[in-house]
Amino acid sequence: MALAEFDKAVGHSYGLEVDGIQIKQISEVSGLKMEQDVIEIKQNSAADGKYIIKKVPGRPKAGEVTFTRGLTDDTSFEKWVKDSHFGKMGEARKDGAVVIYDYEGTPLKRYNLKRCWPKSLEIGTLKAGDTSMLTEKLVVTYEELEPE
Repeated sequence: MALAEFDKAVGHSYGLEVDGIQIKQISEVSGLKMEQDVIEIKQNSAADGKYIIKKVPGRPKAGEVTFTRGLTDDTSFEKWVKDSHFGKMGEARKDGAVVIYDYEGTPLKRYNLKRCWPKSLEIGTLKAGDTSMLTEKLVVTYEELEPE
């Protein structure tokens, strides 16, 4: 049975790939966006002397994306954060990709992150007797975002 047109638009799971390492247990990705500056040019029109404002595209802006996953024994997030905190930016600054998978595990879309590095790692609230899943949030800053 063929999938309907919009069945493929549903992201079932998300992953992060950095340096060939795939982390597929991502439950939430937020802040993924492409943005650029806007330059305003203010001038008088030659014909009637009216004041006009033109807007033209400027430089692309860097961004940040947040990855949330359930707490596991996988230490890939922690190692990457340690490299950047100790100033090993040659090792910490990497190219990576956010991958969206369908329900069968087939990649639907990739968003390539250029020269990204981890800004912070946050462990969810630790509360005795709580039955909710512990999470960790990794905030990654990137210089450029390219959809594939």
